[in-house]
Amino acid sequence: MHLLLIEDDMDLGRALQSALKVEALSSEWLRRAADAPVRLDAEAFDCVLLDLGLPDASGFDLLARWRGQGCLTPIIVVTARGAVEDRLAGLNGGADDFVVKPFETLELIARIHAVARRAARQASERWVIGDLVIEPRRHGVRRDGQPVALSPREFQILLELARDPGAVIPKHLLAQRMTPLGNALDASALEVHVSNLRRKIGADCIRTVRGVGYLLVAP
Repeated sequence: MHLLLIEDDMDLGRALQSALKVEALSSEWLRRAADAPVRLDAEAFDCVLLDLGLPDASGFDLLARWRGQGCLTPIIVVTARGAVEDRLAGLNGGADDFVVKPFETLELIARIHAVARRAARQASERWVIGDLVIEPRRHGVRRDGQPVALSPREFQILLELARDPGAVIPKHLLAQRMTPLGNALDASALEVHVSNLRRKIGADCIRTVRGVGYLLVAP
């Protein structure tokens, strides 16, 4: 999962990026509203962590702009402003969740996974796609009831494809999202990992769209 973190506090930003990396979540960190994307590309980020008290604008402005454009990317407001009116403004303005500082990092991680599940139309920690069952937090995979042993990179590739079954995920995005597990993959290394993944879960699960990327289909 690749996140956009918009937070002006240096210490908190560094701490959050480190915590996300431990959970195999990659992130891009920005400190000003002016540096944020004018439009949120659904393929670019799986979730946004948005501070309200930015030095050059209110996070509410970014939230309103993106939702006004029809953006469906999950957005979690992370702020020190915990008044009821701020919570209501955030949630009514389109935020998927509202977290008040200070917070427990593990709780924030759980909330990120929760909004990601909803975005992927999965109701629980067990993602069911045909006879393929994925348990993201346990790093568990079963095919037709049988456990499948995957390497960390193979599991992460499968998880990224499973976030939007049937949709083509470009190769460069898959490679980018492997960064928390080490360096970003080059094209040849990605192809090797996908080939190994196909061999383990079944070649019928993953299709290649030549020149673009891969998609997961329900087996």
